[in-house]
Amino acid sequence: MQNPLEAIWSTLKTKFDGEPETDLHVGEVMALWTIYTMMCEAIAFYGVFLNTTTDKDLINAIQSAHIETERGINTLKDFFKREGIPLPPVSQEKPDSESKDVPIGVRFTDEEIANFLSVKTATYISFAGTSLAQCIRMDVGYFFSDLLSNTLTYNIKLKKTLIQKGWLKVPPAWGQKL
Repeated sequence: MQNPLEAIWSTLKTKFDGEPETDLHVGEVMALWTIYTMMCEAIAFYGVFLNTTTDKDLINAIQSAHIETERGINTLKDFFKREGIPLPPVSQEKPDSESKDVPIGVRFTDEEIANFLSVKTATYISFAGTSLAQCIRMDVGYFFSDLLSNTLTYNIKLKKTLIQKGWLKVPPAWGQKL
């Protein structure tokens, strides 16, 4: 079964296929450059997190995010090359290490890692939605709609893990006396 956002996108794509491609506007370039930077920096954190946690569910969530993020980075690198957009400087990936070798004082807890992933996911959803709404070019719009769709799907799985592990940060109910 096709993802609902993919179905909507493929319908729109067929409607606009054959239209002349316009130049990128400054907002599209800035949005693409920003999300590329966010993704590359996330990769560095994923390495730290994989070196820190031993929780299997969290490792799966990190690896899933890493794979999807690498896919986005590669798509953007190809796009930037075609369009003549320079790549921003980004942090390097971290080398592998054993979690037991990471000192406790600098080690992230599983809950901290999970909530970082949750905040990153919320940021991607918000940023992708805003960027999608501002796009003129169909290829840029497709990139952001794909990112939004994949991030929403990831968010559902991540939230389930956070709830099961008791890591989800929930604000108090409105009107509840503290």
